[in-house]
Amino acid sequence: MPANDRDGIEVKTPKTYEERCKVASDCIKAMKLSAPALVDDMSDTAEKAYSGWPDRFFVVSKEGKIVYAGERGPRGFKVDDVDKFLKGLKPEELKSK
Repeated sequence: MPANDRDGIEVKTPKTYEERCKVASDCIKAMKLSAPALVDDMSDTAEKAYSGWPDRFFVVSKEGKIVYAGERGPRGFKVDDVDKFLKGLKPEELKSK
């Protein structure tokens, strides 16, 4: 049995941007995440531009520049690499304006 079935997780494909935002918000709350999440538009513009499917890590600077781009998942989905990158930054580089 897949984990999502075992855990009672079912997410219907959003039909509107508002529904997509609700799915993201529910996920953030359920997983108790503190990092902000960005929601792609309904045309999947960001996914197409950055090859984020099925998963990929990006770190974006305060200025909106990509400063770290992980490899495409699932094999390139390496949380430890992102952690090492972030730990190498100075504290003031991590704070938002």
